[in-house]
Amino acid sequence: MGAPRLKSRKDNRQAVRFTANARWKITTGGDLSLPKIGDVRVKWSRPLPSTPSTVTVIKDAAGRYFCSFVIETEADETLPEMAAQVGIDLGLSHFAILSDGTKIDSPRFLRRAQKRLKRAQQALNRKAKGSNNRGKARLKVARAHVKVADARREFHHQLSTKIIRENQAVAVEDLAVKGLARTRLAKFIHDAGWSAFIGMLEYKAARYGRTIVKIGRFEPTSQVCSQCGVEDGPKPLHVRVWECGACGAILDRDINAAVNVAKAAGLAVSACGARVRPGLVPAQRGETGTHRDGQPTVAGIPRL
Repeated sequence: MGAPRLKSRKDNRQAVRFTANARWKITTGGDLSLPKIGDVRVKWSRPLPSTPSTVTVIKDAAGRYFCSFVIETEADETLPEMAAQVGIDLGLSHFAILSDGTKIDSPRFLRRAQKRLKRAQQALNRKAKGSNNRGKARLKVARAHVKVADARREFHHQLSTKIIRENQAVAVEDLAVKGLARTRLAKFIHDAGWSAFIGMLEYKAARYGRTIVKIGRFEPTSQVCSQCGVEDGPKPLHVRVWECGACGAILDRDINAAVNVAKAAGLAVSACGARVRPGLVPAQRGETGTHRDGQPTVAGIPRL
């Protein structure tokens, strides 16, 4: 055991864990029977694949309750192999640009909810400290932020699942998000959530037998022509389309960067007539994953 951790008075997240010795159970009617609490009605998000050994009841800052179960699961099934491979360039005007020319708009969830968040925060500031009305106003602010976070997470899950299902190998940039978050564009970078999206791509690729490759953050993907490979130098951000001085090709800045991301990772993709070298053979599932038989994993997250 380590040193005791002090709890913050401002942290409204609470959690309690019940092991098998606590004699909790799932009733035949689908309720959750907890010691000293009784039967609690649960809205299940998915069926449990096996008998759980531990349950953790969590209350978040918005006053919502969740349950997380520890269970033993079998190895995940790999998806059928695909010939498609893709490079991804992340941005702010468009959330993601794929090397096949697809541009995915940025939802900007925080920006769309800015007025609602501002009004809720102003109402909170007017309430007297320690009053019941201030507690109610704090819940309204927390619920408004939770809606934004949930919408962003759902967008990341849907997009990452689609990319992993449709491509055998995915290439992305290793972005310095912490450094970018200290610039004047910090709010927009946090709203995009690049790190969370890349993290989802990584664990889903390992789970389903796909390959994900990260290239260095100093690769000049926006400066190199994807057709002839000549580096044409840095360009200001307002330049979205440029002409290569060597071969005369007209290049879209974002699509050209996505193709160069794929080329730097060694993937055999092409867009706008780009010539790329042959791609790497994706590694076997046993090499890309770190699953162990009998290792308990957290799954089955129902909502109270």
